[in-house]
Amino acid sequence: MTQSAATTDELLLRLRRFKSDYFPRHQQRFQDLVSQGQHPKTLFIGCSDSRLVPYLLTGTGPGELFIVRNVGAFIPPYGGSHGLHGTTAAIEYAVLSLKVERIVVCGHSQCGGIRAAYEGVPDEAVALRAWLRLVQEALLPVQPSPEALRRTEQRSVVLQLERLLDYPMVRRAVEAGTLTLHGWHYVIEEGEIHIFDAQKGDFVPASLASNCGTGPYQPYVEHDGQVISN
Repeated sequence: MTQSAATTDELLLRLRRFKSDYFPRHQQRFQDLVSQGQHPKTLFIGCSDSRLVPYLLTGTGPGELFIVRNVGAFIPPYGGSHGLHGTTAAIEYAVLSLKVERIVVCGHSQCGGIRAAYEGVPDEAVALRAWLRLVQEALLPVQPSPEALRRTEQRSVVLQLERLLDYPMVRRAVEAGTLTLHGWHYVIEEGEIHIFDAQKGDFVPASLASNCGTGPYQPYVEHDGQVISN
């Protein structure tokens, strides 16, 4: 790479600005996180979509969130991934070693993964095709209209919460009252997080919600009477 190309590399310039501008203002925080270790209270499982920014949504900073990102914010079945799996490993580490107090599963509007589950993926995307089977139970027997996609995105969040409870360490901590589960659906175009309220069995805008969500302990009943439950 030539010198002129390097100086116009936007990502490189941002790395340099982090070192010169951001880091000096927060150096003590980073040093404390090294000397004292990390103690995040929240495991945030979110979609890989670039428009979903966990730190921005939650107003948190370094050391506050343990983050897992994957296509669709899906949870593999416990013991059913048939080999190495980063999401499963992260859940185990967060609950057993970090002793997190809450797990957030955050889906979002305009999710390409949900749309791909309806419309299919390129033949070469073998791993992606297999991964999208994790949302199969949340799909609706309809054409993928904007309303159907929105409902599926929310149905998927609930499905992942239910799947989390199949993890022995998660269920044990939930039943002991040391861990809570939270389902969020981020509506990008509105700037609003919709929170799954286990008592109401519905998603409620954060601006109207009484808490950031716990559960699920009851079947999720949609407005048309459909029930999602194991």
